[in-house]
Amino acid sequence: MTRARPALFDAHLHIIDPRFALVANHGYLPPAFTVEDYLERTAHFNVVGGAVVSASFQAFDQHYLLDALRRLGPGFVGVTQLPATASDDEVLSLADAGVRAVRFNVRRGGSETLEHLDTLARRVHELAGWHTEVYIDARDLPELMAVLGALPKVSVDHLGLSRDGLAHLLRLVEHGAYVKATGFSRGDLDVAATLREVVRINPSSLMVGTDLPSTRAPRPFSDDDLDLVVDTLGDDLAAAAFHANAQALYLSPAKPRVTCC
Repeated sequence: MTRARPALFDAHLHIIDPRFALVANHGYLPPAFTVEDYLERTAHFNVVGGAVVSASFQAFDQHYLLDALRRLGPGFVGVTQLPATASDDEVLSLADAGVRAVRFNVRRGGSETLEHLDTLARRVHELAGWHTEVYIDARDLPELMAVLGALPKVSVDHLGLSRDGLAHLLRLVEHGAYVKATGFSRGDLDVAATLREVVRINPSSLMVGTDLPSTRAPRPFSDDDLDLVVDTLGDDLAAAAFHANAQALYLSPAKPRVTCC
């Protein structure tokens, strides 16, 4: 029998609002999925907040993200894609609006290139306390392990996607990385086995999200995905993965501004 679901801090969701410009990614433009669509789809969950994540087709646009955060309200934060040329003032302004992380989309593009990963990740962490999120096939982690493993805080999307890359993902977890239990159909992993392996190394590292609207996923998010996590982990570990771990990462106080003179 499926256990009761804990309250959910949705660690990975997308808002696609046709009022804001999109950039075709490999010729693809997604259908709309507005704030209203998200709230309707999740109305039967006990959603206590979440992370709105910028996707490849949103590139460096911030307008949709700031609008979504205003409309979703307290408890929701943003994960943005940012060019290395962004000013300190822009970073701090986004932090004031609720943005808490920068994303590098290695899988799809649309974000800053990897040559700027180390410097940009460290700069936004120093300025605003942001962490870095990467959408990557875990088979490609070895070439980035030295950089990612040394960053202050890192999370990896969609369980790292790859069965063959799982050992690399787990090595990164040993270095303190967070892992998003999202997009279960996007890779070839045994999801339940992967969840157990991640929490075996660090039960505080796993964060559950819906990945709504599951753009380009072979199968869209299902309520059963949440039930799989609960049934696999049990009550205490599931509660941590559903909300406590993500809240600790995303809702910890941002780095205070430094003023002088």
